[in-house]
Amino acid sequence: MKIIRTLALAFSLAGGTAYAQTPPPITAPPQVAEEDPVIDVVGGISAPMPIAIPVMPTSAVASTAAGSTDVLGRQLADIITNDLRNSGLFTPLSQDRLIPVAYSEVTAPAYDNWGATGAQALVQGYVRANANGSLTVGCYLYDIASRAELIREGFVVAPADWRRAAHKCADAIYTRLTGEGPYFDSQLVYVAEQGPKNRRRKQIAIMDQDGASHRFLTNGQSIVLTPRLSPKQNQIVFMSYENKRPSIRIYDIGQRTTRPLVDNASLTFAPRFSPDGRYVLFSMSVAGNTDLYRVPAAGGAPQRLTNAPGIDTGGSYSPDGSKIVFESDRGGTQQLYVMDADGGNQRRISFGGGRYATPVWSPRGDLIAFTRFGGGAFRIGVMSPSGGGEKLLTNSWGDEGPTWSPNGRVLMFFRSAQGSGRPDLWSVDLTGVNARKISTPLDGSDPSWGPIRP
Repeated sequence: MKIIRTLALAFSLAGGTAYAQTPPPITAPPQVAEEDPVIDVVGGISAPMPIAIPVMPTSAVASTAAGSTDVLGRQLADIITNDLRNSGLFTPLSQDRLIPVAYSEVTAPAYDNWGATGAQALVQGYVRANANGSLTVGCYLYDIASRAELIREGFVVAPADWRRAAHKCADAIYTRLTGEGPYFDSQLVYVAEQGPKNRRRKQIAIMDQDGASHRFLTNGQSIVLTPRLSPKQNQIVFMSYENKRPSIRIYDIGQRTTRPLVDNASLTFAPRFSPDGRYVLFSMSVAGNTDLYRVPAAGGAPQRLTNAPGIDTGGSYSPDGSKIVFESDRGGTQQLYVMDADGGNQRRISFGGGRYATPVWSPRGDLIAFTRFGGGAFRIGVMSPSGGGEKLLTNSWGDEGPTWSPNGRVLMFFRSAQGSGRPDLWSVDLTGVNARKISTPLDGSDPSWGPIRP
C-alpha cells in the first residue's frame, strides 16, 4: 500500500505549494519566536500543555468509502486528541469546552474566543472528499497568545488510510511543540496469547501504535516467539516451533508468506534485523554453548560472532550498525555487554545489582533499554551505551521485553500479572511517569515497535 507524499507535505506559501479548493490562504507561517509555546519534555509531564482540538469541519458533507465527511471530522479530531493525551505532554480540552469551527474559520481562528478557554495552543483542520475518491485532510496549529500559525500541513489519503492522516497531524503538532521526533504514525507487532498456562496459543499480530487496525498474521497452530519488524516494515523475523522444531522464519507482510531462514536442530533464539535490513542477528546453541551469529536476511550460512563459555543471546544493533549490545552469563551472572559488529572489543557495561536481559539500543543511539531482575521483580530500565546513568522506569512485579518508539522517547514492554502470569502490553516514557496499558484483543507479549511509516 502506497501513501501519496502529500500525506505529511508541509505547505509553505513561499514555496508556492497550496491545496486545491482549500479555505482562503493566509500569510506564510512566522519564524519561531521565543514566546511561541514549547513544551519542556521533562517538565511537561507534571504540567501538560492545555490544547484545544475541535471537530474538523468539511467543505461539503459527502459520503465516502470511509464514511461521511462530517463524521470523519469528529473521528479525526478524536484520534489527534488521544495521541497527544497519551504522550503525557498535553491536556486536550473536553469537548463541552470547545467552540464549533466553521469551514471558513480554519485559517482564520477566533482567537478572542479561544483565549477564554485556557488553551495555549489550537489545532484546526478540515476534511474534504475528492473527485477521485481520495480524502484531503488539512492540519493547522496556532499559538493562541501570539495569534500565530505554527504549522500548516495537508494529507491526501485513500479512504482506508484516513486514520494515518490523523496520526500524521498529531505527529506534526507533537514535533513542533516538543522538539522531539514523531512516533504516532507507526505500527508494532507482538505475540497475541490465549488459553491455559500449559497450552498457550500464540499468534503474531500487527496493529497501529494506539491499538487500532489490529489483525492476526499467523493462525496459532504452532508456537511463535519474539517477532521483530524489518527496517522497511515489509518483513517480520520470528522464532517458530513448528512440529516442535525450533527455527527462524521470515514473514512477508505484503505477500503473506513465510520462509525459513535458519532451520537447524540446534536451539536458536532472539532474531533481530540489522539497521540496514541486510542481516539477521540471532543466537544459536551448538555443542552446549550458545553464541551470537548473523546470517544474510536473504539466506545463507550463519557467521559466528562470539565464542565465550556460557550463553550469549539477546543481541541488538546500534542505529548505525557499528556495534551490538547483548546479554551473557560468561561472568557468572546474566549481564549486558557491548561489542563491535564483527564481534571484536567485547566489554561488560552493566554493574548494578541483579541480572540484566533483553537489551535494545535506542533509535537515537543515546540509550540502551533492558530488563533487570532483582528483589523478586522484573523491571524496565535504561542506561548509556557505556553503562552509566542507569535508571529504572517501572516498579511492577513482571515487566519485560522493552522496545523503543521511533523517536527514542517511549518504551513499550509486556507486564505479566502476578499469580496468573497473563501478560499485557504497556508503555512508559523516559521520565518513568506516564505508564499506560495498551489495549489488545488477547493477552500480549514480546512487542516490537517499528519506525515511522513512509
